[in-house]
Amino acid sequence: MGRKIGAAFAALSLLLSTMAAPAQAQERSGSRPGFTMPTNGQARILLLRPSIKVGAQSTGGMFEPNADWTRQARDNIAAALRQAQGGLGNRIIVQEEPVGDAAQVSADYMGLFGALSDSVIQYQFFRGNRLPTKLRDNRNGNFDWTLGPGVASIPGAADADYALFIYTEDHYGSTGRKILQVLAALGPGIAVRSGVHMGSAGLIDLRTGNLVWLNADLQMGGDVRTPDGAVRRVQQLLEDFPGRGPAPGQAVSGR
Repeated sequence: MGRKIGAAFAALSLLLSTMAAPAQAQERSGSRPGFTMPTNGQARILLLRPSIKVGAQSTGGMFEPNADWTRQARDNIAAALRQAQGGLGNRIIVQEEPVGDAAQVSADYMGLFGALSDSVIQYQFFRGNRLPTKLRDNRNGNFDWTLGPGVASIPGAADADYALFIYTEDHYGSTGRKILQVLAALGPGIAVRSGVHMGSAGLIDLRTGNLVWLNADLQMGGDVRTPDGAVRRVQQLLEDFPGRGPAPGQAVSGR
C-alpha cells in the first residue's frame, strides 16, 4: 500500500510540474514616455520596506496567512535587496522603519501602489482588458499612471528623487488544492489554479507622484521562504530597472 501511495504522489508531482510550465508567465514592464534615469548615477532612490504577503492556499482556494513564512520571506528578501543595491546604478537610500503616524502614511501609500500596479497589469499590460484611455500600447506613449503629489509625504521622501515600491504575494497550494487541480483537469476539464506567485516593482517620481517605471509578473519564480529563492525573486522584480548598471563604491545610506 505504501508503495502505491508513493507512486501516486510521484505521478501527481510530475503532472503538476507539467501544468505549471513557464509558458504561463505573464511578465511585462513599461515606463512613462520621455522618462530617462540620470546617467551620472547620482539619482537618489528611496527604497521602501517591501509589502510581502505569504501563506497557504486552501483546497477551496482561500488564502491562509502564515506568520512564519512571512517572517522568513521578509528576512530573505531584505538580504537579497541588500545584495542588489550596488547594481542599480544610483544612490539607494533605505527608508528607516517609520513609527506612529509616519508608519501609517507609508502603509497607506504602499496599499495605493498595490492598487495602482494591479490596474496597470489588468488595464494596460494585457490587451484583453484595456481601458478606453489605455488602448494604445504602452510602448507607443500612453503609459500614464500616478499616485499623486501627496506621495512626497512618505517618510524619507524629502531626501530622495524617486521612491522604489516593491510588492510580492505568494499563496502556496496545499496538498488538497493540488489534488483538486489534477482531478479537475482529468475530469470535467475545469481549470483550477494551484498557487499564486505575483509581484511588482515600481519607481515613483517624488516631485510629481507619477509612476515612471513598472515591472510586474503574475507568475513569478523563486520560493521567497528560502534565501536562494528570494534572490531569484528580487532579480526578477528589478529586471530592466532604469539606469541599472555596475556601481562599485556606490554610497548606500540608511539601515
